[in-house]
Amino acid sequence: MNAVASIIDDRTPAVVSRFVVPAIRCAACISKIENGLGGRPGILSSRVNFSTKQVAISHLPELGEDQLRREIEALGFEAQILADNPLAEEKGSTDKLIRALAVAGFGMMNIMLLSVSVWSGAAGVTKELFHWLSALIAIPVIAYSGRPFFASAAMALRRGRTNMDVPISIGILLATGLSIHETATGGAHAYFDSAVMLLFFLLAGRVLDGMMRDRAREGIGALLKQTASGAMVFDKEGKTRWVAARDLHPDMRILVAAGESLAADGVIESGSSSFDCSLMTGESEPQPRGKGDMALAGTLNLSSPVIIRVTATGEDTSVSDIARLMDQAGQRRSFYVRIADRAARFYAPAVHSLALLAFIFWMFAGAGWHQSLLIAVAVLIITCPCALGLAVPAAQVVASGALLRKGVMVKDGSALERLAEADYALFDKTGTLTLGHPVPVNLDDLNLTQKQITLALAQASRHPVSKGIRTGLLALDIEPAALDDIRELPGHGMAASWGGVAVMLGKPEISADHLSSQLTVGTQSVVLQLQDEIRPDAPAAIAALQDMGLPASIISGDNIRSVSLVARGLGLAAQSGLSPQDKVEAITRLAASGHKVLMVGDGLNDGPALAVAHVSIAPATASDVGQQAADAVFTSTSLMPVALSIKVARRTMQIVHQNFALAIGYNILAVPLALTGMVTPLIAAIAMSLSSLIVVGNALRLNGAAK
Repeated sequence: MNAVASIIDDRTPAVVSRFVVPAIRCAACISKIENGLGGRPGILSSRVNFSTKQVAISHLPELGEDQLRREIEALGFEAQILADNPLAEEKGSTDKLIRALAVAGFGMMNIMLLSVSVWSGAAGVTKELFHWLSALIAIPVIAYSGRPFFASAAMALRRGRTNMDVPISIGILLATGLSIHETATGGAHAYFDSAVMLLFFLLAGRVLDGMMRDRAREGIGALLKQTASGAMVFDKEGKTRWVAARDLHPDMRILVAAGESLAADGVIESGSSSFDCSLMTGESEPQPRGKGDMALAGTLNLSSPVIIRVTATGEDTSVSDIARLMDQAGQRRSFYVRIADRAARFYAPAVHSLALLAFIFWMFAGAGWHQSLLIAVAVLIITCPCALGLAVPAAQVVASGALLRKGVMVKDGSALERLAEADYALFDKTGTLTLGHPVPVNLDDLNLTQKQITLALAQASRHPVSKGIRTGLLALDIEPAALDDIRELPGHGMAASWGGVAVMLGKPEISADHLSSQLTVGTQSVVLQLQDEIRPDAPAAIAALQDMGLPASIISGDNIRSVSLVARGLGLAAQSGLSPQDKVEAITRLAASGHKVLMVGDGLNDGPALAVAHVSIAPATASDVGQQAADAVFTSTSLMPVALSIKVARRTMQIVHQNFALAIGYNILAVPLALTGMVTPLIAAIAMSLSSLIVVGNALRLNGAAK
């Protein structure tokens, strides 16, 4: 069974099962599922994740997943049992919406060409021919592109409820039916263009929404991929065999070779090595680990083979805990979607009531069923919230394009809203405030022979410090020396023989307060100092943020000495040695005190912090997890795009407020006209489109906001 074991209390064992529910579209859906499942026997709790369209149900073991799926479907929602990965989402729904949007766009353009001819005065046989051609294009387009709305509306009605898709479907089907009747009877007007245009605008919004959810899912998937797919496990006879990660269990003994990632959490039983722990701590320097130390899934064994006794696998590993933090943070972020949906919840009953009242009134007024139905359809179309729906995304799209031209990629349109609200900035250190590449600053202290020996030793090591030294020496066109017996001393460095003289590159004999390495040739030693360069314009960017009312500080997993050097250079307060959970807690404390936190980070360990922050930005050099978890990514080596993003976001929200005023003003003027019968469905569609164009035109003014 696809469930995760848990304990509700000391006596009641429970399991958590997860389902994908594609029809979750608004706050009403969330409330209906959570409240509906809450009172069922055997179900302890339920929680909906709007961003991934998942439902997690905590229940007693005797309830099977098939029974739970039927409970969800009894509420009016199709549900699918979630497959192997509990944090993944069913794929393909966005691709289907994109195909439907493309078909609707193609149909709309062709039908509008025919409609223009009719509007220009085509009459008689020519007009009838153009109407029939429009019908031949529109009917299959509406049947194909309207499926997302029709299917959702049909399911809602079968379960005795309504949703946003019900009035949309009724309006489209009535407009299409009337258009077919008008075409068959030689009527003056057909409304195929109205129906297809309506579909196109609505599908565009659904596609943007789906793309945002896909990015959230990809961020979690990128994190889970950091663990190895399996491990070499010792059997009872001491032989090793390959076992997939999903089949590992506690107390197994695994062999992890140098250069391999860990597939599970465990304790080192034999051997010692250096581990790249940046996934968990963000620490730029590899960490020595020996017998009795913990080694976590997703970390990389850098130097020597070790034998590890497994303590946690699968969802119980630390990396899965981080993924869950990101998933939960994404759910909290959906608060903004729910606020918008609370207003939209009243749309369906209000529009149904208005259209029905208009039909009844005009029937009693003697207009006849045909004219009364036309007025009702006009009300349904003219009240379509396209302008209101475009008020935010149109501004977001234009602003995102303006930022893209300045090297900032905004992945989530709502991120601009949150950027505008940010009032406190937190920065990671390595790879964010700094470039993330330590480079030697005193190579001139070495003579040519020492440089050649250093290069030969550095080339044989995977250590980040060695990589920085190697890069610096290669830039000077240094040739490596010929060394014998090159070997790695775990936790100490690289050793070799040069013409019978012992040489070594590794940790300094005396601990320094900065990143350093020591070259020893025989009895002579030279300490190489390395420095991670601060990004250009970092002081100016931080000053710009402070001028906009955003104080800043540093939260880092790196050691205190390297963090304090950068903090002093930038005049910022700093916290060091923080785990991913520590960073999340720091952000949560700031949020609890009323702050809207902007997190700027790049490391694997920054994923949960980037996700839980009010809004987040990562550099293009960030890890896959960092880039996926962040709301925006900047491509330059400067930090100024962070301040520019705040400036553009605030201007965007000004435009959004103007767009809302325009859209509401349109409805105040247009709805009474439709109710009084002064607007045909065709004019309603044109008015709806014009209101959308006005909103888009206002949003285009944001093209110059990123200057």
